[in-house]
Amino acid sequence: DVQLVESGGGSVQAGGSLRLSCAVSVSSANDYCLGWFRQASGKEREGVAAVDKEGGTDYAGSVDGRFTITKDYGKDTLYLQMNSLKPEDTAMYYCAAGRYRCHPWDYWGQGTQVTVS
Repeated sequence: DVQLVESGGGSVQAGGSLRLSCAVSVSSANDYCLGWFRQASGKEREGVAAVDKEGGTDYAGSVDGRFTITKDYGKDTLYLQMNSLKPEDTAMYYCAAGRYRCHPWDYWGQGTQVTVS
């Protein structure tokens, strides 16, 4: 069974940084595309960043240059380093996994809240 557990959310002032972590419990983590999504209050969920099983990355235009997605293969942990945070980055952030491909996504975490003031 696949489990995704996010951590690292919190409250930060605009311009600050946070690093989100997602512990990925799967039998073969390298077979999965992993990604971060977010959903602000009253808005639809949107993709933030993804890393495919070959290590290629993709970012939403709104975070490109500020956020960095990385995967620690040894620890089976996905990270999202968020710098230069803005109030519009405030949202619940979710980790997701797709086996062999990035879409559709097969598994989701419970989310971690990020608030930027």
